[in-house]
Amino acid sequence: MLSTAATLDATASTGGFMLVLSVVVPVSGVLLAFILGDRYVRLIACAIVLLGLAISAAILVALLHSNGPIVYLLGDWPPPLGIALRADGLAAVMLATTAVVICAVAAFAAADFSATGTGRRASSTFWILLLAIWGALNTIFLAGDLFTLYVALELLTFAAVPLVSLDGHTETLRAAIRYLLFALLGSVLYLLGATLLYGLHGTLDIVLLSHRVGAQPAVLVAAALMTTGLLAKTALFPLHLWLPPAHAGAPTAASAILSGLVVKGSFFIIVRLWFNVMPGVPGFAATQLLAGLGGAAIVLGSVVALRQERLKLLIAYSTLAQIGYLFLMFPLAFGPSGQLESSGALGGGLLQAISHATAKAAMFMAAGCIYATLGQDRIPGLRGVGRILPIGVLAFAFSGLALMGLPPGGAFLAKELLLQAAAENGQWWWALVLQAGGVFTAAYVVLVLAHAVGTSDGATTPHSATSRIRELAALALALCSLLLGLAPWDAFLPIPQASAADKLGLDAVWKMLLLLVGGAVVAILLGRWDLPLTHPWRCKALRAVVGPIRRAGLSSSALLENCDDLLREWPVSCICLVSLAAAFGVLMRVAY
Repeated sequence: MLSTAATLDATASTGGFMLVLSVVVPVSGVLLAFILGDRYVRLIACAIVLLGLAISAAILVALLHSNGPIVYLLGDWPPPLGIALRADGLAAVMLATTAVVICAVAAFAAADFSATGTGRRASSTFWILLLAIWGALNTIFLAGDLFTLYVALELLTFAAVPLVSLDGHTETLRAAIRYLLFALLGSVLYLLGATLLYGLHGTLDIVLLSHRVGAQPAVLVAAALMTTGLLAKTALFPLHLWLPPAHAGAPTAASAILSGLVVKGSFFIIVRLWFNVMPGVPGFAATQLLAGLGGAAIVLGSVVALRQERLKLLIAYSTLAQIGYLFLMFPLAFGPSGQLESSGALGGGLLQAISHATAKAAMFMAAGCIYATLGQDRIPGLRGVGRILPIGVLAFAFSGLALMGLPPGGAFLAKELLLQAAAENGQWWWALVLQAGGVFTAAYVVLVLAHAVGTSDGATTPHSATSRIRELAALALALCSLLLGLAPWDAFLPIPQASAADKLGLDAVWKMLLLLVGGAVVAILLGRWDLPLTHPWRCKALRAVVGPIRRAGLSSSALLENCDDLLREWPVSCICLVSLAAAFGVLMRVAY
């Protein structure tokens, strides 16, 4: 213990104080907003956003010039007596991603609330909650022990839940309560697991635990409880009881934060738990189960998304599918040594999370621009919006292309890394799931764009004008996601260096075309269409060929929709929660 403490103390450097600032600055903004009142809250938030962005960039630069993680010991007390903040490559890129997304959402939200009456109160509440979420997320990324992670996760939950019900409608209040109660169930499981680990080892510090944790029965129970609790907060299938209504019903800026950032907090803790605390504990079978849940989330979320009538609800179910994508990395990172390794699979999974954060936030912002312009977001009613809102539709298209995994996006590089890991480990079935996920994503993006650029029977009349700043904020974030693959990720993540030519060559173009064609076919077979038919003879021929296949596809879609309705019932969700905890515990025990 003394040698470990000395190592930690020696690692603490002058750059470590920036870790404290990344947490203190957003929290100070919240306190200052309460002191100065509603009149200055937006000004305070905008100043904090710019300062926080600079701090995140400084941490990235400091990490580049350091020989290892940046560590700051609070009060100069080393663990296990004290608390350490640590920033490695994973934490640094998540800090920077969060800062970029919050900066874009802040620019979007500046014109999203009215300045007087109820709108003014909602605006003040939003800015305060935004800073609170930012502070909680930064704490999650930097926390060096499991209890600090728990506290930060609860702060994140209690800041995110009010965002769902910001408009005060009955439906959103109900969605917020569902979110809160189910998240608290997850918190109870996580805390029980952390208590077991503390009772066994006398510390919750991540570094110290990594040297002490073994495959004792109590550790396996703790790992199963903590994993299941975090999955409930992440809303991985079948624990997605709260996600669709919460993300679809919240105001646009809140939906962008909830989908792009909030679910990444609990996912990041799972990564810390499995890769840093107990990489040798889960075993092969448990990683397969975790990825199996991810694969099921991709299929169910994508198919149900294709059947939605509202654009925001489609994007919410798309989030469910994309969350599943994040968990495919776990079996691919399981090495021959019987442990989870910091390999290209881990880098690909984290890069997928970063790409999803930027692209999904941009997609919700683009949908918000469309809703503000048309006064509704029914997908059949989007015809002609491409002509009156070209920048907003372009932002949606770019974010959709980024989510599909088209070059040079971050999701493209992430998929290539995961496919490479699947080939190296001989797990070909996950390669099929990865490819299918890209096709499904292309399907619902093509479905929306086909309606948006389609011709309308009459002139499309704007309901109201939307701010150009909101459109440009969505477009900038979408472009950021679409160009993520060109960044030097190998400096921070376990990613082999790849040239831009690899991402823009003929092979990449060929994959892009196949993905788009496959997505169009799936959209035709499973999507909800309401487009004018300009060539009846062609449509009759097409119906004769495609009709039987589409009817079979729609029958399967109806079954999945019924399954989704059943899984989002409270008794079923609670049974799934308990069953998954037991399944993880049994599979981890079987591995030993």
